[in-house]
Amino acid sequence: MNNKSNIPADGFAGFKQNISSDALSGFLVSLLALPLSLGIAKASDFPAIFGLVTAIIGGIVVSFFAGSRLTIKGPAAGLIVISSGAVGVFGGGETGWHLALGAVVIAGVFQVLFGFLKADFFPGAAIHGMLAATGIIIMSKQIHTLLGVPPAELKGKESLELLAMIPASIMHENAHLTEIGLTCLAILIVFSILKHEKIKKIPAPLVVLIVAIPMGIWLDVKHESSVANFALVKIGSIIDTFSKGFIHADFAAMTAYTGEFIEYVVLFALIGSLESLLTAKAIDAFDPYKRKSDFNKDLMAVGVGNIFAGLLGGLPMISEVARSSANVGNGAKTRWANFFHGIFLLLAVLVAVPVIEMIPNAALAAMLIFVGFKLAPPKEFMHVWQIGKEQFVVFTFTVIVTLATDLLVGVGIGILLEIIINLINGIAFKNLFKAEIAIHENDNNYTVEVKSGLFFSNILGLKKHLATLPQGKNVVIDVSKASIVDHTSMMTLNGFTSEYKAAGGTIKVIGFQNHTQLSKANTATRVLKKV
Repeated sequence: MNNKSNIPADGFAGFKQNISSDALSGFLVSLLALPLSLGIAKASDFPAIFGLVTAIIGGIVVSFFAGSRLTIKGPAAGLIVISSGAVGVFGGGETGWHLALGAVVIAGVFQVLFGFLKADFFPGAAIHGMLAATGIIIMSKQIHTLLGVPPAELKGKESLELLAMIPASIMHENAHLTEIGLTCLAILIVFSILKHEKIKKIPAPLVVLIVAIPMGIWLDVKHESSVANFALVKIGSIIDTFSKGFIHADFAAMTAYTGEFIEYVVLFALIGSLESLLTAKAIDAFDPYKRKSDFNKDLMAVGVGNIFAGLLGGLPMISEVARSSANVGNGAKTRWANFFHGIFLLLAVLVAVPVIEMIPNAALAAMLIFVGFKLAPPKEFMHVWQIGKEQFVVFTFTVIVTLATDLLVGVGIGILLEIIINLINGIAFKNLFKAEIAIHENDNNYTVEVKSGLFFSNILGLKKHLATLPQGKNVVIDVSKASIVDHTSMMTLNGFTSEYKAAGGTIKVIGFQNHTQLSKANTATRVLKKV
């Protein structure tokens, strides 16, 4: 356990104390963020430069409000499908982009409210199914971009159509763009496999750019007539971009597309919040100083960032896991690393646009395909199967329905199916949203008695009760009367027990001898045995 005197200072004291390590990490993370932000923006049907605008705001502005010390804020691949869907539904092109921005701003307002309300629950398999489906959707489009298929041929196509088009695109691929794309994809795969500590510190996307730009020049894709219009990134000058005004958001969709507007506000707010909170929790586990984030404050900060980003034309932002992990690995100490990452990106768009516009779009497509695969790896399907067959059913249905319809319907069906399965397994209807819990104290010994089933939709009640327990005591959580403790609740219990022990207390969960475990996994659902 770290001595408190060694914990890096926060605020401006932390800036002076850790400027060298934070500035270095911020610079290295900016090298990772720059191509990814461009690629995510293009895949989202936003002007490419506004991916960088979001990352800049996420760094320079949000750092001052964030409740986490090591997460990096910026655009995320997990929101590509929602962003591009909003642009398309609201008319496409520049009009669709402006109207989608209005939804981003309102979603940011709701995220601030979520932070105040302390909304924090994760409907397990349905959310993981949504993320896996998102990965498949990203890959389904970017494979064609890597192969040099003109953007016009992909416009308006749904994910299943795009998957069906892959054989035809392979038959009619552009050789030069495909060579660049496959080379870049190979680099990313090799870097993900390498174990050498020093090599792993080199941002793989930076290596991709170092290889892709000379390949593009050598193959002269800029002047190849069949692909010249879309072979390279085009972002223009950030000064010219804002010369006509800084406010790009248009709220007319609130009346012109009321139902769709509400749908995309919900998607931006809920999915963005879930991804941000999951990232903050994951990065806390890697913090060498074992600091705990203020998740609600961090969510409010992300909401503030989305309000600014939406008004100025940017994509929705989250706490992004890959860049945050790189930040920890690069030795960042405080939130100033995120700030420096934004500063270096701002410098890039001010002075390095000619170099940025030499990046082949096939290279960005390769990066997004790699990100999409990480969202939907085959081992994720195996992992969910091992957690429990009922979780696999929810996960798989969410993936299939999302691919066939859209994210909101997919997640909704997944959650509904999870509710139905757990009602069958014994959760009482009255306890779907309210758990029955009592806390008994006796001489600094605390017993948390769970009198009803625990389920993802009532887990907030358990969290609120657990939050009232003083640190450093003897705690017993008795689930012997719980009709069911689902996978999401098991993750919550396991996480709380680990944190409570780390803070110096003793804690144990009792009563599972009365339950049937639905798989061998540690977080498998437990169902009360019938007498």
